[in-house]
Amino acid sequence: MSLRTSYTLLAPVYDAIVASATRPFRKISLAALSSPATSHKILLAGVGSGLDLPELPAGPSYYGIDITPAMLRRAQKCNQDYQNTVLHCGNVHCLPYRDNSFDTVLMHLILAVVPDPQQALHEAVRVLKPGGHLHIVDKFLRPGQRAIVRRLLNTIIRHIATRTDVVFEALHRNEPILKLLHDQPLEPTGWFRFIRLQKLTSSTNFM
Repeated sequence: MSLRTSYTLLAPVYDAIVASATRPFRKISLAALSSPATSHKILLAGVGSGLDLPELPAGPSYYGIDITPAMLRRAQKCNQDYQNTVLHCGNVHCLPYRDNSFDTVLMHLILAVVPDPQQALHEAVRVLKPGGHLHIVDKFLRPGQRAIVRRLLNTIIRHIATRTDVVFEALHRNEPILKLLHDQPLEPTGWFRFIRLQKLTSSTNFM
């Protein structure tokens, strides 16, 4: 089952399943935006049903992208109340934006959903300005973590809604231009994490 198909089916019940459980995590990430300037452009990669829209700080220009029209229709209804986000239908594996376009990229609950999280992260880095910040909220395994139940679960649910075997450190290793600024375990188990990174400038010493 394709990602678009599965989330088309999930769209009517997505908010009921996800909203309250993940709102505290997403608020932590959004609070870290630290009063962004009105000139800033912020991308919500995988905006989904628009759960983040009511929480966005006023001022910047926001852009949201998602592959599933059914989810975007729900986001558009939410956006009518705020009218601060331009919504696009598109694939986070191949973002329709120029290099170095955004001051901040938000990736909330998307890297563990897409078929190719490495490509999604690479695209987020590409459109992020040097010196810009990337905020990630998602569930990740730690390097070397056995997590047998989660890995077995992944063989089933990865075809329906999400993956449970993604290791962030493996993704980060392939994007050396990203500097880790903050890595915060969330909820009692620490499976979900808030990760904040910065895209280094060309003049930065990478060593």
